[in-house]
Amino acid sequence: MSRIGNKPIPVLDGVKVSVSGRKVQVEGPKGKLELEHRREISVKVDGEKKQVVVSRGDDERQSRALHGLTRALLNNMIFGVKNGYEEKLEIIGVGYQAALKGKALNLRVGLANELVRPIPTGLTVTCPDATHIVIQGCDKQLVGQFAAELRSLRKPEPYKGKGVRYQGEQIKLKPGKAATK
Repeated sequence: MSRIGNKPIPVLDGVKVSVSGRKVQVEGPKGKLELEHRREISVKVDGEKKQVVVSRGDDERQSRALHGLTRALLNNMIFGVKNGYEEKLEIIGVGYQAALKGKALNLRVGLANELVRPIPTGLTVTCPDATHIVIQGCDKQLVGQFAAELRSLRKPEPYKGKGVRYQGEQIKLKPGKAATK
């Protein structure tokens, strides 16, 4: 019994959902997303109730897993094209900073060279100041993946906490060798 998969997805105002074969297209004010679901799952749009219903054909283990997954992906798509997703990163460290140059993000994070990362299409990246990065977009997976890639360039180190971190992320600092005496 799938608790998540059986819940119908409400279609928000201003969002248009269309199903053709195995492709589901979601269009809204923030953008347009597309998903091709697996054969074991079927997706139907109920226009009267303004909801999307996800169902599965059998009770195989793989089908049960994909049922909830497909419903969650469609829900994220509908929310994303209406409201969008946002990740905020902060850069901690002396001389560490970020800057936008065209369609690329330049990071100076204590390495010999400046790190240049191209911004994926579909994302909006802004730098309100030199130590903060804001990533916005309608695709939850793309926003989270790009934020994780930027963080992995210089993870916060455990002694001083220097590096790229999510805003509000708590880093547990180690005391260092002076604490042993």
